[in-house]
Amino acid sequence: MTMRIEALDCKQDLTEFLGFHDRVFDALPASWPSFVDFERAALDPDGPFARERLLRPMVVRDRGEIVARAIAVMDARYNRHWGHTHDRLGHLIFFEALPDTRDAVRLLLDAGCEWLATQGAVAARVGFGLLDLPFVIDAYESLPPFILRHNPPHYHGFLKDAGFETEKGFVDYKIRVTPELIARYESALEAARRGGFEVVPLRDVPPAKRVKPFTETWNETFSAHWGLTPYDEAEVALLLTIQEPMGVLDTSAFAMSDGEIAGLIWVLPELSAFARLRPGRVLRDDEKLNFLGIGVRQAARGRGVNLALAGFSFLELIRRGATYLSYTFVLDDNWPSRRTAEKLGATVCASYLAYRRNFRHA
Repeated sequence: MTMRIEALDCKQDLTEFLGFHDRVFDALPASWPSFVDFERAALDPDGPFARERLLRPMVVRDRGEIVARAIAVMDARYNRHWGHTHDRLGHLIFFEALPDTRDAVRLLLDAGCEWLATQGAVAARVGFGLLDLPFVIDAYESLPPFILRHNPPHYHGFLKDAGFETEKGFVDYKIRVTPELIARYESALEAARRGGFEVVPLRDVPPAKRVKPFTETWNETFSAHWGLTPYDEAEVALLLTIQEPMGVLDTSAFAMSDGEIAGLIWVLPELSAFARLRPGRVLRDDEKLNFLGIGVRQAARGRGVNLALAGFSFLELIRRGATYLSYTFVLDDNWPSRRTAEKLGATVCASYLAYRRNFRHA
């Protein structure tokens, strides 16, 4: 037998581990590259994302070459936030695998789950966790917004064979810009202003006064969002620092009322210039998409703040030349957010899944 499982240490050089992503996606006409510098910083044992988390990178090698990889994560911050003191959940993130590696994937995921069990986990989730997002189930040929997962179809069968069940569904939304929608966004922004709200770009907020309120507002407005773990200020500072050269401070904003933050929007402009394209593959305009997240505090909900924030960011993206926009992915059962997407002119363009393996049934 040539296959063997290998556990890595986050303190060692993970270049081969992180670069494996690009080997998997070499066959696709269009894909996102691995962002090795950011991923290495995120996995730094002394970095902000490692605080109160145990990370165990693992690979399966066949004839010396990596054929599948994942990181098992025991996240004390997640389990504390969700009150999982006895029924703790583990995560498997950064999962990637080559085609025709079903046995290797089972070996990898079994090993990951066994390690999580030794850390007190009763189940493992794959497809939603630390810096990890769900698996697409339909739009395999289109390039998604860069932050979303772009996986091959064979992943789903591999995960099911490894004992995982479908746990949660998501939908992704896309908007084709029209003059009518531009007018709608302008109207939403003006209505909020008349209602006493001001939209302030992050660029206009002094750096020393930006991270703390952003972190607090994001955590408050997403505290009940399924599967999420609150950020700390060091994590947000790192993310905004990395994203600043990409334009995030111009397209993201606070909604203010009487000097208080009522909500925020986190929008990263499209980054299609970084996409990997095979010869002859040209990106369509509807593949050049932003990432978006909106959070509105409870007291300000139902007053059009969400539409105004989205309107502000969308108008800035349109000013930069965008002809398509992304509302980005939403939980299947998050109907308030889905209705917001519809009001903004968005339609569903893709579906995604997260998976769970309950150890007592595996």
